[in-house]
Amino acid sequence: MTIEEIMRTAPVIPVLVVDDVEHAVPLASALVAGGLPVLEVTLRTAAALDAIAAMKSVDGAIVGAGTVLNPDDLAAAMGAGAEFIVSPGLTEPLGHAALRERVPFLPGIANAGDIMRGLDMGLNHFKFFPAMAAGGLPALKALAGPFGGCRFCPTGGIDEGSAAEWLAHEAVLCVGGSWVAPRGPVNEASVTHTARRAAALPR
Repeated sequence: MTIEEIMRTAPVIPVLVVDDVEHAVPLASALVAGGLPVLEVTLRTAAALDAIAAMKSVDGAIVGAGTVLNPDDLAAAMGAGAEFIVSPGLTEPLGHAALRERVPFLPGIANAGDIMRGLDMGLNHFKFFPAMAAGGLPALKALAGPFGGCRFCPTGGIDEGSAAEWLAHEAVLCVGGSWVAPRGPVNEASVTHTARRAAALPR
């Protein structure tokens, strides 16, 4: 799949922090059952790589790695089976490594200079991060004007109440959010219920 195909799969990409690998499969199963198959497992915990590998066993799950900061992180994530890569920012070493590996890549941007750096590398799909702290929807609308060929996944401070407003913008293909799967032990029924609501968001 291309990064655009991944972004168009569902309106919300859950941003997951997994502390215990035992939570991985129940969490992935609940989210997929609720209609959110694209899962971003952040590399913020010691369990993250094992969680990625475990979630790959869930039928229908498209499992990627987030909080990828450098080429070593990228290599480790791909070694665990990550199908796409998300980073909070964009550096040339990481961008070139992702391009070499031909892995779907969603780098973080917060301003025009970041986008221009990405365009110079041939990238035009970005995570707008941190979305609310970087100016919210007005900032993204301002950036989308001169960069009309770019598409975005805003992440950071977005919740169920604000997601629809972001998704209504033509440059936004999906949003990232942690509200669909809070950190900690998994209540599968609750996660699936929340995921269903998120999957039904219009765009």
